[in-house]
Formats: sequence, C-alpha cells, structure tokens
Amino acid sequence: MMNDFFHKIKPSVSRHNLLLIAGMAWTTAGGILAWRGIDYLAGNDFIRFWHIAIDLAAGGIFYIILFAKISRKHIRRIKGLSIPYPCAFSFFNFRAYLMMAIMITGGILLRKSGIIEKRWLFNFFITMAVPLLISAARFYYYWATNKEIG
Repeated sequence: MMNDFFHKIKPSVSRHNLLLIAGMAWTTAGGILAWRGIDYLAGNDFIRFWHIAIDLAAGGIFYIILFAKISRKHIRRIKGLSIPYPCAFSFFNFRAYLMMAIMITGGILLRKSGIIEKRWLFNFFITMAVPLLISAARFYYYWATNKEIG
C-alpha cells in the first residue's frame, strides 16, 4: 500500500527527457560558478586577459581529463535504465549526488574560510564552470539528437 503511494507521487519522466533534466542540472551548477567567477572578475582591476585564458584552458583540460568520462558514464547509465519512466532525480546515481554535495560544501567552505583571497577565487570558479557547461552541452546534444553514445 505504501509502495503504491510512493509510486503515484514519484516525479517520473522518460529516459530521453532525463537527459534534458541532467543538462539543466549541469547548466545550473556551471552557471552558478560562472556567475560567481564573473562577479569576482568585475570587482578586480588587476585581471588581465591571460588570467581568463588560462582559466578557460584549464577548464577545457579538466573536461577532457575527467568530465568527459563522467558525463559519458551518466549518459550511458541514463540511456541504459531498465525502466522507461524513471524518477526525475535519477539523472545522478547516489555516488554522484554525494560527490556534488562534497563539492558544494567544499566551495562554500573555501569561499567563507578566506584561505584563498576573494580576488583569486574567480580562477577556481571559472575553471570549474567550463567543464560543467561543456558537459551540459553534451547532455543537450544527446537529448536533441537521440543518438547512442559510443
């Protein structure tokens, strides 16, 4: 009886649209970091073009080394789900939600602790925003094209 209740209130979506929700989640995370980075950039007069170029390049490298594999794994997992209408929150597995919680907590602690001067935090935020936004684009691509991931 309780199982029926939870089944009725479960926010379920198609596996296909779960890719869209995942893209929106990654866009939100990357957007927040990019916004914070840009906000810190706006308040600094010592920033030069090469600071931003290095951050963008480092973010691209971080995507290639780590986030490409992570996003591919999540896309494969979503496309391979055995139920046609999984929960809308199943775009991440438990481990990914735990990792996200640790990263958010770490970012807040880093910002609040003063370990790194606020004027340098833009490097961290921009560098992390890049792979998140590229990964989001990848989710949108597989949602829009409905291709299988290789």
